[in-house]
Formats: sequence, C-alpha cells, structure tokens
Amino acid sequence: MRIFRLNILAFFLLFVVQYNTFALQDVTTDLFGAENYGTVAAFGDFNSDKQTDIFIIRKQSELVIFLADSKTPYFKPKVQKIKDVLPSDTIVTSVVPGDYDGDSQMDVLVTTQIKPEAPTSVFIFWGNNQTLDIGGWLRLNKNFTDQPLVMDFNGDMIPDIFGMTNKLSTEVCYLTNRIPMWQNALSSPLSMRIPHSNAFIDLNKDFTADLFLTTEGPNFETWISKDGNFTKADVMPAEPPASFVGQSSFVDFDGDGYQDHLLPVCLDKSCQNSAIYLAKPSQSEKWVPVLSDFKWRETVWSFVPGKPSQPLALHLGDYNLDGFPDALVILRNTSSSGQQQAFLLENVPCNNASCKSVGRMFRIHWDQSDLGAIQNAIMATFFDIYEDGILDMLVLSQAAGKNDSIIHALKNNFEADAYFVKVMVLSGLCSNDCPEDVKPFGVNQPGPYVMYTTVDSNGYLKNASAGQLSQSAHFSLQLPYTVLGLGRSANFLDHLFVGIPRQPGETDIRKQEWTAIIPNSQLIVIPFPHNKPRSWSAKLYLTPSNSVLLTAIALIGVCVFILVIIGILHWQEKVRTHTRVHTCIGVVNTGLFLMIYCFKV
Repeated sequence: MRIFRLNILAFFLLFVVQYNTFALQDVTTDLFGAENYGTVAAFGDFNSDKQTDIFIIRKQSELVIFLADSKTPYFKPKVQKIKDVLPSDTIVTSVVPGDYDGDSQMDVLVTTQIKPEAPTSVFIFWGNNQTLDIGGWLRLNKNFTDQPLVMDFNGDMIPDIFGMTNKLSTEVCYLTNRIPMWQNALSSPLSMRIPHSNAFIDLNKDFTADLFLTTEGPNFETWISKDGNFTKADVMPAEPPASFVGQSSFVDFDGDGYQDHLLPVCLDKSCQNSAIYLAKPSQSEKWVPVLSDFKWRETVWSFVPGKPSQPLALHLGDYNLDGFPDALVILRNTSSSGQQQAFLLENVPCNNASCKSVGRMFRIHWDQSDLGAIQNAIMATFFDIYEDGILDMLVLSQAAGKNDSIIHALKNNFEADAYFVKVMVLSGLCSNDCPEDVKPFGVNQPGPYVMYTTVDSNGYLKNASAGQLSQSAHFSLQLPYTVLGLGRSANFLDHLFVGIPRQPGETDIRKQEWTAIIPNSQLIVIPFPHNKPRSWSAKLYLTPSNSVLLTAIALIGVCVFILVIIGILHWQEKVRTHTRVHTCIGVVNTGLFLMIYCFKV
C-alpha cells in the first residue's frame, strides 16, 4: 500500500513540479513583420479594445501607432499624419497618450523642439472615435524649458500638464473644454534640472499621489499632498555620492508597501565606475548602494552617461513575478570594445553589509545570451506582449548609417509556479453611461496607487505596491497598468487597495478595498464617482497560467490512474468470484452423483 501511495505522489509531481527557468525567445517578426524600426515612445490602449498598443516615433517627426491584433503580425502600424501639422525642421521628443479634455477618449500629447537647446513646444491631438482628429489640434500658447510632467494636479482625474515655463516659474495647464488655463503651481521658486525625472507618486503611503521634483545641484524636493494641496516637505540629501546622476525612479523595492527612490549614478566624470543607490522615504538622509559590482570575469562594465534626448535611466518591472521589481538597463564595456548591451538586473536578497538596511539588492544577469545577441543596444523596457501578465522585453538598437532604431521583441518564457495580479485604474469620469457610447478603457490615467497585502505560502505577511504612470518625460516608458507579482502563493489576495488623487480642500482619502482577489487575474477599476469609493466598481478578468493547466492535467491523470487500479481490482475480484462459483457447482454436482450412486446400491 505504501508503494502504491508513493507511485501516485510521483505521478502527481511529474506533472506539477516546475523549475524556475528564464529564457527569452525572439518574436520580433511575429509582432512587427518588417516594420520593426523607430523609437518606442509610449504605451496605451488607443482603440479601447483592452489590448495595449505601442506609440512609435519615426524619422524624428512621424507618429505611428501599432495597434494590437489577434493575427500575425500582432501589431499593425497606423500612421498618424502629424508631420503635416508641425512646423518644418521640428523634432518630436516625446509622446504622452491620455484623456486631456475629459471626454473618455484617448488624446495624444506630442512635445517638439527645433534644436536640442530650444524650448519645448506642446501639441495636443484630440481623440475622435478611436482615431486622431488631425484637423483639430491644439498648440499650447506657452513653451516649457523641458519636457513637461503629465499629472493630475487638481484631482479631477483629467491629466494636466506641469512644468517650468521660465527659469524659476513652475506652472500647470488645464485643458478642460480644450481651452488652455494656466496657473502657478508651487508656492516657492525652484530651478529644475534638465533633463528632469519628476514624478507624481505616493511617497507616504496615504494612497494620494505626491509630487517629487529633481532640481539643480543635483537636489531633490518632495511636495506632499495634504488635503489635495501640495506642501513642501523634506529635502533629500544635497548631493548623492556621485559625479553624475541619472533619472530617478520609484518602486516598492523591498516589499514593505512604501515607494523607494532608485538612482543610477556614475562615480567618476568619465563614467568608468557606476552604482545604483536607494533612498527610503523614512530614511531620506541615507543613500544605500543596491548595486556596485559591475565586473564580470576580467571585464568591467558601466552605465552609458546619457544625453538630454536619451538620459541614463532604469526601466522597472517584475519579470519573475516574485513580488520584487527588477530592472532593464544599458551598459557599456569599459575594458576594451566599448560595446553597448542590454542587461537584466534581478532583485535578490542582500548578501553584503552595504545593503543590509534594505535587505535587497540588484544582481546582473551576465549570461543572458538572448540580450547579448543584440548589438549596440540603446534602450530596453518591459512590456506585456501577449496580455498574459508576464512581462516581456522590447530592446532598441542602433544600426550604423540608419537614423531610426531597430526594435527587438523578446518573449519571456519564464516558467515557475508564480502568480500575479494586474490592475488598471481608469479615469472614472463615466461608468456605463459614457457620452456617445464611448468605451472608457484607453485613457492612461496618471496618479492612482495600488497595494496588496496577503499571506505567502510560508504564512508570512507579504506586501507590494505600485503607482500608475508616475512619470511621463524622457522615455520613461511606463505601462498604463501595474503588474504585481505574488510569488509562489496561490492563495486569494487578502486585501487589494486602490487610491486616487484628491481635489484641493478634500480631507477624505479616496481609497477602496477589495478582498479575496483570485491570483492570475486582471482587475479594471472604475472609480466612479470619485468621492464615493464605496460605489467604485471593478471588473475581473482571469488569466489561466501553465501551472493551472498542469495541475488540471495532473488531477485528471491521478483520477484515471485510480480508476484503472479500481478496474483491475474489480476484474480480479470478478474472476475470483466466477472461479469460486464454478468450484461450488462442481462440488455440488459431485455430491449429488455420490448420493444417487449410494441410493442405487
């Protein structure tokens, strides 16, 4: 009987046990065909079909929206003729999709420059029935000193445009009714760094987005949202221990529910030595190195210093769904060739004294041959290609003699018994009664904050949090949704919290909680009406994983195996019964024969 039980267990494990493997598959042709060129500028659901589309800049002046499709190539180009509208010799520097007029249709903001040192002009192309109205567009009547930050400054869930219009003045532009309305943004003057990495992100875990600014120095300022008004708070350390700093970014690095400040730096002027520092909101006076070892075998790698049009930046996402965000970055070989290559930085437990206070660190995947095969890489980011909750990769490389970059798409074939929850928060300007029967899915809403708490497979409390579209400038390439890894815990999510910005003077926090969320699900949250969180609705879409399929196969296999055993035992019992019956009949017949014989005698 013991052997029988062990056989069943082995049969079950044969199907269920999976190994943590990470491999990449080049799917560029399947996605783009022969159209894999240009600069990836943004992501968003342009045609409201619940599939994320890709916004690409070509020839520095053309906008092409690659619409997701169910047939190969899975992304088909749709050229937007904005070049005819823009002044001659204009360079498109960024693209930011969003609903800027509050009609629940996706518009497109485009920033332009005549030359690198010139002011930044902003054009808005209005969405109209899942297309862009090229004939009806708006150019803002003021220019910015740098690319603006798209944020929800007044908490009405309509994106606003924030930035510096002169050397010391910060202003915000509202576009309600498609008419630019300007107002001074902050109570004290400041000088913004160019290129900046300003962010609209919750920094004190009150589920209301705050304002983080990068100023000259390099310095950092935090403006906390108190009752919907931004108030200047603590200033970060005057200067990080570096000669050159890159773009700031924010993630819940150690899984404590708070957003941590990550900063890639060069330790010397020639950027031969690099590091990534982390600062926690509760310990803002201290910079903690979470990556400082850039040496592999006898080769030393380092960050590419960057330039205003393409600054040094990390692109973040949880590739292995363990609940701790990882990063993609471009490094160059400083020992010999100077080649540039994309690398994956995995978030792992800290193994040295320098990062002990954080408990986590980055580890470079040196032997990732699929990424190494892409020569002269200039940018890399995460993107859920197949809408299955697993983050894949897009890598841009520069070919000699060509102006446009080459786009490479790499499918993440990571296999492990890990789970996720994918959350997208909409504007909530309408629910089921949108004007002109508009589907309010493609709005790219900046500012919402998402956090979950649950118990992992070992019984320990687990947290993870993320802000939605907290940065918009200088190819931040953030996704219009958040993917939070759950690790190997297949338990229901105990609590999922969603918060949105508040209007000035509003004291109540706009936050709602959902319980018992199924793992591997996508949640679309509609915060309507904004000031009544209890009335908010959420639509749940399930994404079956390989582990679910394998578990089902294993269960069916075990059931079939047990049925076969039962069938064999039943057949054996039937044979034995049949044999006993025939034996009894033979005995009876023999007895009768003897009785008859004796009677005759």
